[in-house]
Amino acid sequence: MRIRGTLHMWLGLLVLIAVLPTTPCTAQEKATPVAAEEQATSEVSDEQATPEVAAEETTTPAVEEQNPYPLKGVDTSSPQATLRSFIESCNKAYDVIAKQGGKYRRHYRSESSAVPALRCLDLSEVPPTLKESISGRSAVCLKEVLDRIDVPDEWEVPSAEDVEGTEEKPGITSWTIPHTEIKIAKVAEGERQGEFLFCPDTVARAHEFYRKVEHLPYNPGASKGFYDWYLSEPGWMIPTTWIRSLPKWTRNFVFGQTVWQWIALLITLSLGIFAMFLTYRVGRRLARIGLRSNMLKYCLSLSFPIAAMLIPLFVKYFVTVQLNISGPMYAILVIVLDVIFLIGLIVVVVGVGNRIAEVIISAPRIHPKGIDAQLIRLTSRVTSIVVAVFILLEGGRNLGIPLTTLLAGAGVGGLTVALAAQDTLRNLFGSMMIILDRPFRVGERIVTKGYDGVVEEIGLRSTKIRLLTGHLATIPNEEMARTDVENIGRRPHIRRIQDIALPYDTPLEKVDKSLEIVRGLLEDHEGMEADFPPRVYFTQFNRDCLNLRIIYWYHPPDYWDFLAHSEKLNTEIMRRFEAEEIRFAMPTTTTRMTAEEEGPLRVTLAGEIPPDLPSKQGDK
Repeated sequence: MRIRGTLHMWLGLLVLIAVLPTTPCTAQEKATPVAAEEQATSEVSDEQATPEVAAEETTTPAVEEQNPYPLKGVDTSSPQATLRSFIESCNKAYDVIAKQGGKYRRHYRSESSAVPALRCLDLSEVPPTLKESISGRSAVCLKEVLDRIDVPDEWEVPSAEDVEGTEEKPGITSWTIPHTEIKIAKVAEGERQGEFLFCPDTVARAHEFYRKVEHLPYNPGASKGFYDWYLSEPGWMIPTTWIRSLPKWTRNFVFGQTVWQWIALLITLSLGIFAMFLTYRVGRRLARIGLRSNMLKYCLSLSFPIAAMLIPLFVKYFVTVQLNISGPMYAILVIVLDVIFLIGLIVVVVGVGNRIAEVIISAPRIHPKGIDAQLIRLTSRVTSIVVAVFILLEGGRNLGIPLTTLLAGAGVGGLTVALAAQDTLRNLFGSMMIILDRPFRVGERIVTKGYDGVVEEIGLRSTKIRLLTGHLATIPNEEMARTDVENIGRRPHIRRIQDIALPYDTPLEKVDKSLEIVRGLLEDHEGMEADFPPRVYFTQFNRDCLNLRIIYWYHPPDYWDFLAHSEKLNTEIMRRFEAEEIRFAMPTTTTRMTAEEEGPLRVTLAGEIPPDLPSKQGDK
C-alpha cells in the first residue's frame, strides 16, 4: 500500500505540472537552437517557401547527404587539422540541430555530423561505460569555450609541416591554445597512435573551462545556446512541445539539470525499483512452486529474473537518452545501473545453472537427494561461480577498473573468505571426497561413529542419518570423510550364526539325529544360493552343554524376510526335536560350598575345580 501511494503521488504531481498555465518566455531566457529555428521560420512567408526547402527540412541533414565521401575519417594529422575539424563538425551539428530541433536528439549519440567532433577527443582514460556521455558533454563545453575566447587564426596553429619538422627545428608533439590550458597532443600509443587529439586532461576539465568563461559574450558566428540545448532537450520519446508547455520554473537549472528532469528522474527510478522488486518476488514464488510440482513451470519462471535484469538497462536508456541526464549525475546513474544489471545477470546465470541441474536430476535414474544429484548441483554451482567471476571482471573493466586491480581484489577477497570459512571449506572438500569415493548413498543403512541408521540426505556441508530409533543425526562431511563407515546397505546377503545346546547326558545317537534334522531343514532352504551352502556341525564341548553350530546365508539381504525365515526354521527345529525326544540344554549353575575350620567359606561355580580338591578321582 505504501508503494502504491507513493506511485499515485508522483503521477499526480506530473499531471499537475502538465496542466499548470504556461508562462511566456522572456527575452532574458537563453536562446536555444530550437528557438532560433522558430524565429527564423516566422520571418519567412508562406509565398517565399519552396518545395525544395520544405523537402530539405523534413529529411535527414543536408550536410550529410551532400558529403561525397561519407566514409572519410576526420583529419587529425596536426593541431591545425584537429582544431579545424572539431570546429567545422560542431558547426555542422549545430546547423542540423537548428533545422530539426528535438528530432535530432535521436541521431545525436549515433552516426551524425557530431561524430567527427567526438573523434577529435582523446578518450583513452575514460571508462568505456562513460565514453558516450563524457565525449558529448566535453565536446559541447569545448565548443562553447572556443566560441567565447580568442582563438588564433588558422595559419598561426601548427600544421603538418610543423609536425614533421626540419633538421634545424624538430617536429612538435603538442600545442596549447594561447592563454588557456586547452592542449592538443600527439597520441603516443594505442590504436590512435600518431594522431593529434585534445588531451585527456583537457577532456576531463572541459566543463571546468566552460564554467570559467560562460559569463563572456559569444564571438560572431558562434553556436549560441548549444550547451543549454544539450542539457535540457529531451529524446524522441518525449515531445518537445510537452516540455515547452511546462511552467517556466520547471526549466530552471538546479545542480546541472532542469527541474523537470529531476522530477522525471525521480519518478523513473521509483517505477524501476518497484518493477524490479515486484518482478523478482513473483519470479521467486513461481520458482518455489514449480520446483515442487512442475519442472516446466520452474524453468519458465526464469523469465522473471531476466525481465528484472533488463529493467536497469531500460531505465539507463530512458534517463540518459530520453531525459538527457548528463554530467556527474549521469556518471553516478550509469555506474549504479550497470552494477545492478551485473548483479541481475549473475542471478540469471545462477538460475540457469540451477534449472539445468534440476532438469538433469529429474531423470528417473537419479535420486533427488542422492550423491549423484549433489554432484550435479555442485558442478552447476561451481560453473555458475566461474561465469559470475568472469562477468564481474568484464563488468569492472567496462566501468573503468583496471584488470590487475580486479584480480588483486579477487585474490585478497578469496584469501579472506578462505580464512573466515575454514570449517565450511573443510566440509566442502569432505563432500568432494564422499562424492568421489562414494562410500554410501541415500537410502543405505550405515554404522559410523556409534550411529546406526539409514542415510537420508548427503549435502555439501553435512550428511543426515535417520537412526533406527527415529532420531535424525547430522554429521559434518569433514568427519564423515575421515571416519570408518560400515555400509550395511551394500551387503550381498545376511549371514546367521546360531548355536544349539544339548545336555551332556544326550546319547550320541540323538546328537547325530539332531545334526541330521537341522541339515535336512536347511537343505535348499529359502534364500539360498549355490555358492553359499548351509553349514551345520557339532563344534565343541561347552562347560555345561554340547554345542551344535548352524551357519547359513540368506539372499537377498531383506531383513524382514530374513526374520520370517528364521522364525519358520526355529519353530520347525523345535517341532522335530520334540518328536525325537531331544532335549535342549538349560542354562545351569552348580554351586559347591566347603567349610574348613578357621578358614574362609569358598564358593565354586560349575566347571571350576577348587585348588585344594583333587582334580581327578584318585588324585591326592
